[in-house]
Amino acid sequence: MPEHTGETRNEQLTRNVAELLQELRVAQAGVQILFGFLLSVVFTDRFHDASGFEKSLHLAAVMLAVASTALLTAPAAWHRLLFRTGSRERILTVGNRLVLVGLVCLALAITSTVSLIAKVVYGEIAMGIVGVLSALIFGGLWFVIPIRLHPDNDDDTQPTGPPK
Repeated sequence: MPEHTGETRNEQLTRNVAELLQELRVAQAGVQILFGFLLSVVFTDRFHDASGFEKSLHLAAVMLAVASTALLTAPAAWHRLLFRTGSRERILTVGNRLVLVGLVCLALAITSTVSLIAKVVYGEIAMGIVGVLSALIFGGLWFVIPIRLHPDNDDDTQPTGPPK
């Protein structure tokens, strides 16, 4: 059922773009912290002694953080470049998809990073356990639960939350 807020279509699009950009601020902070950490690691003495696998996993985490940064900042750049061109609906449609892919990249970057840390500190078994647990946490909290909470997945017809 569509949301009835009493807004015009333009007001709704404006609000939706503002909400998208606000949500991106939260995700971008996580990406920036992770990216800074990943960049600083290569300048440590311990990194130079890392195995080829560990260096490859680190580079994969860096590239996932780069992809996440690009994907999560694109809607803000588009909004600025296309300001007042009547492109809000397109920015929202495509931007939403990019943000979802950016969040997947961020989850994979974090999972790769903590897996690498677990490998260096405790070994391969810990890397596997930490990697799987991290992927399950992100997958569950960011994707599975929201999909299950989606109104289309309700079996009963009685509303149990705020109006849609």
